[in-house]
Amino acid sequence: MISTLAIIVSSTLLMAGPLIFTALGGVYSERAGVVNIGLEGMMIMGAFSSIVFNLTFAHVFGDWTPWIALFAGMFIGGLFSLVHAVATINFRADHVISGVAINFLALGISLFLVKVFYDKGQTDQIKYYFGKPDIPVLKNIPVIGDIFFKNVPVMSYVAILVAIASWFIIYKTRFGLRLRSVGEHPLAADTMGIKVRWMRYQGVIISGILGGLGGAVYAQSFTLDFGHATISGQGYMALAAMIFGKWNPLGAMGAAIFFGFAQCLSIISGQLPFFSGIPDVYLQIAPYVLTILALVGLIGKSEAPKADGINYIKGK
Repeated sequence: MISTLAIIVSSTLLMAGPLIFTALGGVYSERAGVVNIGLEGMMIMGAFSSIVFNLTFAHVFGDWTPWIALFAGMFIGGLFSLVHAVATINFRADHVISGVAINFLALGISLFLVKVFYDKGQTDQIKYYFGKPDIPVLKNIPVIGDIFFKNVPVMSYVAILVAIASWFIIYKTRFGLRLRSVGEHPLAADTMGIKVRWMRYQGVIISGILGGLGGAVYAQSFTLDFGHATISGQGYMALAAMIFGKWNPLGAMGAAIFFGFAQCLSIISGQLPFFSGIPDVYLQIAPYVLTILALVGLIGKSEAPKADGINYIKGK
């Protein structure tokens, strides 16, 4: 029983970590009043840039390569988010249309560059990646150590810590108060001297950085290469986790773990006796069905920030 729980927890956290990072990115953007459908595209760019960096500099950095590649993913994700920020904040484009365009643009650019760099449809597999080590000392705790601290994806625990830190930042700091104010009532925030556009820029850029981080973690923990199907709907699932979590960092984290559990079932079902009789196809579609059901159940019960998706024109 303990070994079964250990497999479920480890696999759930492996799938949930990237979703947590990306969902948190969505929270920052939408708390600032900018809808970010482009999370999928930012994950794609983070995954692409981290894998390319990993393959290029593995001989230089060795075991440190995946950690340094995270910064490449975060940088490119943040840089790519500027496209969305300029379109929605400066040119006041429709947020949803801009986000969808970002997703198509990211996939097109990344696949084109993969073809240019490697002359094929996907990259080679990376040699250095995030494994699932045991955590010293904590692994020796009876029962709990076997379930939570052995064979664990380290970046998923980092994601949980980032979620807790994000809750504190958004709800307990001056920056968080200002961020939420421009997402709830930008005119009032402007009247109080808060630079609405600048705060929205910060929210979108943080969103891109965390989205890129989520993509980099996913690619270097799970797929270990980059191709057209590396980030296949993970960004949309993170967006659903953000909504399911009611635009709260801790709620988004909980929803991401729930969706991570749904995804892991199709991967580890062969190791679980009570799932072995269920056809694989049902387990593979389970995450998407649960996502739809979760969002349908929230209709009328979850309220986005008041100015979310509304372009702000100074004085109006």
